[in-house]
Amino acid sequence: MIKTLLKKLGLAIFLVFVVAQLFGPQKNDGDIASIEPFLADTNPPEDVKMILKTACFDCHSDYTRYPWYNTITPVNYWLADHIRHGKGDFNVSKWNEYSDKKKDHKLEELAEEVEEKHMPLPSYTWTHRDADLSQEQINAIVEWVKVARIKYAFQKEAQ
Repeated sequence: MIKTLLKKLGLAIFLVFVVAQLFGPQKNDGDIASIEPFLADTNPPEDVKMILKTACFDCHSDYTRYPWYNTITPVNYWLADHIRHGKGDFNVSKWNEYSDKKKDHKLEELAEEVEEKHMPLPSYTWTHRDADLSQEQINAIVEWVKVARIKYAFQKEAQ
């Protein structure tokens, strides 16, 4: 009797899993061109630009390069939640909508999060090994941020 009940329960769970594959969250598949205003305004050197594209933009822009496992429910919901939170904190695709004060603050936070190794998230680097930043890459980001923030300091003073 217990064996039959367990088989039925297992079949029910399997069927729910199969049906769930027909549904998924909305994808973050905007245009990669939405990143260009941020890059043009902050002018990162090529090495930093590549780091940002590899380690930051998937969760912090309107364009995400999805891995193959994003087609599996519930993983796709978990990824969508990460992206939603990431964009909620900092979305480079909305860069032109930020005030100079907010731009300066977001760059400051970016450097702090990377320097303190809070970003990129371990759950992201676990599946994206190339996003696991070396100390040299962290230093390059911090130095770029220092230079990029000078522009906003002058603009804040002029206001």
